[in-house]
Amino acid sequence: MTAPDQDGPRPDGGAGGRRSGGGREVRSAERREAILQAAMELIAERGYRRTSLAAVAERAGLTQQGLLHHFPTKELLLVGVLEARDRWDLAWAATASDTWRTDALAQIVDYNATRPGIVQTYTVLSADSVTEDHPARAFFESRFRAVRASMTEVLRAECGDTLPGGLTPERVAPLLAAVMDGLQLQWLLDPEDVDMPTAFRDFLALLGRGEGQGGAGIGEESDGD
Repeated sequence: MTAPDQDGPRPDGGAGGRRSGGGREVRSAERREAILQAAMELIAERGYRRTSLAAVAERAGLTQQGLLHHFPTKELLLVGVLEARDRWDLAWAATASDTWRTDALAQIVDYNATRPGIVQTYTVLSADSVTEDHPARAFFESRFRAVRASMTEVLRAECGDTLPGGLTPERVAPLLAAVMDGLQLQWLLDPEDVDMPTAFRDFLALLGRGEGQGGAGIGEESDGD
C-alpha cells in the first residue's frame, strides 16, 4: 500500500522536478477524491456517527495515516464530503444547462435519481445536522441560506416579482427547496411509488414553469385549443 507523497522531488535527473511534482499533485487529488467517495458510501450505509476514519481509509485503499494526511479530523472529512457533493452537482449542472434556471433544477433532480447512494448520504447528514452539536450544522445553515437566495434569483428572473397565488419569489424559494429535499426522502423510502423527477416537474407546473405530467402548465394554452 502506497503512502501519501510527502517527500520532496525525486533525484531522477531531467524527469524529476516540476514534472514529478505535477504527478504527485495528480495522485494526491485522486486519493482525496477516493477518500470522499468512500466516506459518502459509508455514511449512507452506517450514518455519520457510526462511520470511522479507519473504515473510510480501508475502503479507499489507504492507511489511516494516509487518510489523515488529507483530512486530519473526522469533522474536516465530513465538510469535505458535503462540499464535494455540491461541487459535483454544480459541475454536472454546468454541463446540462448554460443558465441557472428552473429547468436546470429539474435536470439536477433527474441526475439525483440515478445516484441514490449520494442522495442518501446528503439526506442522512442534513437530518442529523439539526442537533446543536453536529459538526455539519453550520455548513447546512449556510448552505440553505445560499440555496434560498439562489432560488429567489432564479424565480424572479423567470417569473418577475409575483408568482401564481400572489406569492413573491422570496416566499416561494423555501417551498422549492423543501420540495426538492422532501421528494428525495420520499423517493429513498419508496422508489417504486414515488417518481421524483415527474413529481418535481408537477410542482414546477403549479408555479407556471414548464409542463407537469398532466400537460400544459399554468398560464399555458393546451394543444387542444
